[in-house]
Amino acid sequence: MAADPVLVRRMTRDDIALVRDAVMALGWDAKRSLYEGYIADQEADRRIVLLAFWEGEFAGYLTVIWESRYPPFRDAGVPEINDFNVLPDLRRRGIGTRLMDEAEAVIATRSPVAGIGVGMMPSYGPAQRLYARRGYLPDGGGLWSHDHYVALNETVVVDHDLYLCLTKALG
Repeated sequence: MAADPVLVRRMTRDDIALVRDAVMALGWDAKRSLYEGYIADQEADRRIVLLAFWEGEFAGYLTVIWESRYPPFRDAGVPEINDFNVLPDLRRRGIGTRLMDEAEAVIATRSPVAGIGVGMMPSYGPAQRLYARRGYLPDGGGLWSHDHYVALNETVVVDHDLYLCLTKALG
């Protein structure tokens, strides 16, 4: 039997430069302070940061936030999967699925429900489809943008802060 090409593990402080450099090479904004904050949150048990590797090469990451900033998740104690990224050249290999499997297993140790927000731009299409296939359903609140629900006839900017929140019952 062939060795599994995907490895998922928790991020360490030694991984900060690796992750930052890989993300910056894609032209994405990747401040070192973001990843340092993730490690500080993980050390304080506010967040878990999972890294994925494909055949030993860094392939992506996601975080699990134990206390979401999205009020309905926070109020219900629903942990949130956040900042989920698989490097474009390594997509469609099961890496995102493995990250999600591990995130849901970690969440299930503390909560029967997982939450996630998904953007509304076309670039989020693969994520929207992945979450639907995994059984995530809209939480019923509608679109969320810049700290509020979008109201009927409200004009909003379609950016990374316009998203739909989804939940999944685990177990």
